[in-house]
Amino acid sequence: MKRRLLLVSNSTLHGQGYLQHCQQHIRDFFGEKVTRILFIPYALHDRDTYAKTARQKLQSLGYELDSIHEAPNPVEAVRKAQGIFIGGGNTFRLLKTLYDHNLVSEIKKRVLEDGVPYMGSSAGTNVSTVSICTTNDMPIVFPPTLTAIGLVPFNINPHYLDTDPNSRHMGETREQRIMQYHEEPDTPPVLGIREGSVLLVEGNKATLLGTTNACLFIRGKPATQHEPGADFSFLLTDTN
Repeated sequence: MKRRLLLVSNSTLHGQGYLQHCQQHIRDFFGEKVTRILFIPYALHDRDTYAKTARQKLQSLGYELDSIHEAPNPVEAVRKAQGIFIGGGNTFRLLKTLYDHNLVSEIKKRVLEDGVPYMGSSAGTNVSTVSICTTNDMPIVFPPTLTAIGLVPFNINPHYLDTDPNSRHMGETREQRIMQYHEEPDTPPVLGIREGSVLLVEGNKATLLGTTNACLFIRGKPATQHEPGADFSFLLTDTN
């Protein structure tokens, strides 16, 4: 298994700039062999501005950035990419556009078979998993399926929020929403990664990085808390 993934909960941490909180992880992940990164801004409507923001940040880290929305042939752009970065925004819009351009299978092949490093943030992290069923976003458009790229055999809930015991809000908590998902049969584990968290996947090894804990939900079992440095490799081989 050649996959290398850097799955970020959020691109902007409170009080910091775009990708600032994980910039060292980005440098370590892409290293010196990758010089150009293909950016996929489909999760936001204003792709030009989004690409400009991402380009400025990646250039400051030593990488050139090509945005796929500027490419004449998106499939060919993926086939030539040294590295792939899918940014955040609306997950439904993102997945629909990936399917519209026939990119889901192409990205999966490049990452799993060719070893092209893949970085996702928020919605970009969501689409790397089994499905987008555990996204926080509204279905503003309809992708042909909720099945995502499937680079890992579990789901992720980015921006995971703990229950506030002092809140008067009467709607479901994030934990309750995920437990409702697991009321359905054959649903995979869900890793709730709080803002500030990063999941690094290298082959069949998965490690929690960053500054905040993650919450793991497995169908039929109590949720468990895990600190940075936790080994989640078992999720890559055992999804029961």
